[in-house]
Amino acid sequence: MAQGGKKYRLVLYEHMINRWWPATLWLALIPLANVGVLWGAQLYFTNPADNPLPALPDQTAMILLAVSGLAFVFTAALLIARGLAYVQLFPDHMLLATPFMRLKVSYKRIVRITTSQVGMLYPPKSMSGNDREIIAPISSLTAIVVHLTSYPMPRKSIEAFLSRFFFYDQTPHFVLIVDDWMKFSMELESRRVSGSVPRRPPHPHHTTRTSGSGLLDDLKNRR
Repeated sequence: MAQGGKKYRLVLYEHMINRWWPATLWLALIPLANVGVLWGAQLYFTNPADNPLPALPDQTAMILLAVSGLAFVFTAALLIARGLAYVQLFPDHMLLATPFMRLKVSYKRIVRITTSQVGMLYPPKSMSGNDREIIAPISSLTAIVVHLTSYPMPRKSIEAFLSRFFFYDQTPHFVLIVDDWMKFSMELESRRVSGSVPRRPPHPHHTTRTSGSGLLDDLKNRR
C-alpha cells in the first residue's frame, strides 16, 4: 500500500469527545470513591456502632465497582477514538477515517475545494440545544469544503457513521474541520491537480521543428 502523508486531526470529533470523556471519568471516579470511603470506614472502626457512615453491603459494593470499571473502560475508549478520527492524503485518494468508518475518496471525484468559516456554514444562532453547544465554540474556525462529483457509496450509508456537521446541503461534498486547514488545503489541491492532470511529454514534431529552426539560425549567423 502506498505511503500516506500527514494525518490531519478532525477537530469536530476531537471537540465532541473532549465534551464527553470528563463526564464519563467522573462517573468512574465517584462510585469508586464511595466504595473506598465506606470500606475504609468499616476497616477503621472495628466496632460497627462507632462507625458514623452507613455499612456497605458486599453486593452493592460489587455493583458500584462494576459501574466504575465500565465507565473507566468507556473513558479509555473515547480517548483512543479521539486519535482515530483524521483525514490522510495518499497518492491517488483521500482517506477519511473515523472510529467507525474508513472511507476512500478518489481525487477524480473531487471537483473543487473551497474554504468557509464554520459559523457561516452552521450559524449557531439558528441552532438550539446540543447542536449549538457543539458548534458555538468552534464557529470561528476555518472549514475545508471538498466538493465531489458523487460519493464513493450511498450518502445514507455515510450519514449513519458521520456527524451531520460533515454536510451542509444536499450536494455531494464533505465539510472537513482539521487542525491545520491551510496546509491541508494546499496539499489536497496539489495532489488533486497532479492526479487529475497527467504530465504529457513534449510532442516529437515540436522538438524537431525547434531543432531545425535552431540549425538554420546557426547557418545564417555563419554567413
